[in-house]
Amino acid sequence: MLPLVYHPIYSQLDLPAGHRYPISKYRRLYHYLIDELNIENRADITVHQPEPINAGDLKTLHHPDYIDALFSNTLPIAKMRRIGFPWSQQLIKRTLISTAGTRLAVDLAFQHKIGIHLSGGYHHAHHDFGSGFCLINDLAFAARHALTLNGVEKVMIIDCDVHQGDGTATLLAQDKDIITFSVHCDKNFPARKPESDIDLALAKETQTDEYLEAFKAILNIALAQHQPDFIIYDAGVDIHKDDELGYFDVSIDGIFKRDQLVLSLCEQNEIHVAAVVGGGYRQDHQQLVELHAQLLHAAIAVYQPNRAFRL
Repeated sequence: MLPLVYHPIYSQLDLPAGHRYPISKYRRLYHYLIDELNIENRADITVHQPEPINAGDLKTLHHPDYIDALFSNTLPIAKMRRIGFPWSQQLIKRTLISTAGTRLAVDLAFQHKIGIHLSGGYHHAHHDFGSGFCLINDLAFAARHALTLNGVEKVMIIDCDVHQGDGTATLLAQDKDIITFSVHCDKNFPARKPESDIDLALAKETQTDEYLEAFKAILNIALAQHQPDFIIYDAGVDIHKDDELGYFDVSIDGIFKRDQLVLSLCEQNEIHVAAVVGGGYRQDHQQLVELHAQLLHAAIAVYQPNRAFRL
């Protein structure tokens, strides 16, 4: 069984013309999966819709004053500017549902070995401020939730977004049962990169083979050393050579091989994995769809090999 998590609200947010955030990509990806993978009519793929999370639950991760100000629209203008979205009730509702979606992916992965959230990866949200299109750190929230599940004693967040997971690193710096592992471009946002438990910083214009070789070596060491029971995987596609905020030179096949590597190791080592689609930036949002779909193709190749195909 391959469970997916999706909600239409992910793309239902009005943004100013020319805004850098590709808000329509979630809807486009979902319809691609309907058209190309026939997900609505397959018994081996299920789609689950999250309910909004309780805002009070977020105060266990983020500073209560930040949550109160964020939800009441009383954050200073400079702090909203740092987030990068204009405030709206729809933005808050979307954030609550998306955070719940990553938590739901964790619960589904606990039941089915894998769960995929067709959103998520808001790793620039810190304890008391948001940044870089991130209001709430769903990865950190979901990782702490995973530790409440029976038999889960250690969680690893594998963040392959091209930008370092700075918020995740700072939020979880004292959580010894959660290992933060970020693979990112060394000269890219954020300018200040706090230490994760594991950081693999690669140079601009890193190419596919170099990326995969470096990542595979560190990943194998990390899994052997920490032996996590559960992995949360941010499968950002902004590592692609044509990404507008990326700076790497990785091909679409490299993205598939990266995703397949992570999921294969989870399957081989009997580690539950919840994946989120993460970042990817183009003015033409449709160009991101096939890149994000590689995560689904990789999941089918690993967990349903008799049904695997790639376009």
